[in-house]
Amino acid sequence: MKKIIYALLLLTLVLIALTLRGCPKNKSGDNSLNTLNYPLSGEISTLDPANSYDVISATVIYQCVEPLFQYHYLKRPYTLEPLIAAEMPKIEQNGLRYIIKIKKNIRYNDDPSFRGKPRFVKAQDFITQLKRLAFIPNRSNGWWLFDGKIKGLNKFRRTVKSNLDLLVKTEVEGLKAPDDHTLVIDLKEPYPQMMVALAMSFTAPVPMEAVVAYQNRLSDRIIGTGAFMLDKWNRLSGLSLKRNPYYHKNYYPSEGDRLANSKGLLKDSGKQLPFLDRIEFKIMKESQTRWLNFLSKKIHVLSNIPKDNYDSAVNPSGDLAKDLKKKGVKLQAYSTLTFWWLSFNMKDSIFSKNKDLRLAIAHAFDYDRYIQLFTNNIGQLANSIYPPGLPGYDPNRILPYSYNLEKAKALLKKAGYPNGKGLEELRFDVRGTSATNRQQGEFVKSQLAKIGIKVRVSTNTFPDFLKKAKSGKLQFWQDGWAMDYPDAENVLQLLLTKNHSPGPNATYYSNPTYDSYFKELKFLPEGERKWKLMEDMEKIILEDMPWIMQYYARNYVLYHDNLYNFRHSDIIYNNMKYLRIN
Repeated sequence: MKKIIYALLLLTLVLIALTLRGCPKNKSGDNSLNTLNYPLSGEISTLDPANSYDVISATVIYQCVEPLFQYHYLKRPYTLEPLIAAEMPKIEQNGLRYIIKIKKNIRYNDDPSFRGKPRFVKAQDFITQLKRLAFIPNRSNGWWLFDGKIKGLNKFRRTVKSNLDLLVKTEVEGLKAPDDHTLVIDLKEPYPQMMVALAMSFTAPVPMEAVVAYQNRLSDRIIGTGAFMLDKWNRLSGLSLKRNPYYHKNYYPSEGDRLANSKGLLKDSGKQLPFLDRIEFKIMKESQTRWLNFLSKKIHVLSNIPKDNYDSAVNPSGDLAKDLKKKGVKLQAYSTLTFWWLSFNMKDSIFSKNKDLRLAIAHAFDYDRYIQLFTNNIGQLANSIYPPGLPGYDPNRILPYSYNLEKAKALLKKAGYPNGKGLEELRFDVRGTSATNRQQGEFVKSQLAKIGIKVRVSTNTFPDFLKKAKSGKLQFWQDGWAMDYPDAENVLQLLLTKNHSPGPNATYYSNPTYDSYFKELKFLPEGERKWKLMEDMEKIILEDMPWIMQYYARNYVLYHDNLYNFRHSDIIYNNMKYLRIN
């Protein structure tokens, strides 16, 4: 009897083992348990890194191509590190020459243009791509990064025009490859943001033979060195990537910031990347479609919680709802590099010479209530003109104003308008005609009414709002900025005298000392001197008060608990090589 039981038990175990071996295969033969399913809110516009600038195409392309440098996955503030580069660049001639060593044996995924031979990255491939950015027919979204920066590149652009043969044959004075693994870039003037540009997919290497073979039409293929490579693309339904079998040795980070440590994001330290076998990008245009697919576990990540489902996903305190926690859903709130403030027209006769009035308004504003009403408590109260994640950002900075009605009333009296008497009605322009825009205007109006200031809310279409900003016709308004790259220069240029409207400085703020500091700062690399200048320039802004800082935009992302190493960022796009499915 015992022998029969043992035999049956053994047979059962064998059947279970065979079942486990056979079940998790999808139609393509790949292990479905090691496939990341990721939603896209629209069609992929292009696969050509020269033109990929929208979030959707970048989400795909960054998994397949690699620039010279990347942002460290687990460090904040954002920190650049070598990717295809062998080391950080050697910078000579007072910032005018970059000498970059390139790793050896970095192989592209196979492509017919290589005629069956393995193709490895050469320094010339980076020059080819920079020439493609300048090539007028490409209409590259990345050209602005190098316009007027590299010696001879603008001349190349004017000379070559639309001639593909000249693109291939014409050299650029400031771009040299003395050997296959050394790239030399000569600049017209110091350009510290060069490192940022060389970490963007715009500058990922492209082999010239592919440019020639496909007549420079690379929008429907990816020839890259990244962790993944293109498998299938249906323009209407989505795109599939598979693991690149030739991916060079690249490892999960062995260090990170305090948050990364506390969230257990270092458990895979030192392991070779990538962990996934496949990525399935699924086009789901409707937010409700994404929401329902996430709940049914058909996608792993939901980047934006639909407004109609927010209350069922997040409780009033900003925590994940209990029923979603029970289902193994996780919530991640992350800071973006977008921030908001209230602006004054510093040429306006009411505001220009009355700092006490501006301070009174700053103290009359209930920032926490605004964040609660208009960001669902997601926004982070600002403490600086710089957003978190920016090198040089000081989390201990304290703004010289906060919500305090009694202080606001005292300052208004000091400004010469006790309880608002004698002060003409202020005009607050809103950025659109939606119900939310009107509610935001009414909120400002109600806040200032508490200290006796009368406000007229002026609604505009967004194009009309921009026209007013560019013509200097705004008096008092909410403004915001989404940074192009994590560099203080991108914030501070918003208040330069030379950038008065129609430039980005709609406040018409002007301070000669501030302007002179900027001239030095824009040529400085990250480091103590630059951060000291950032601090000095912020002190000037906080003293002069052309802005009242409000909040930093954040986002809530949901993901399932079988997805490991997930850390969202609006700067780091090549994140999927770090992800692991349990």
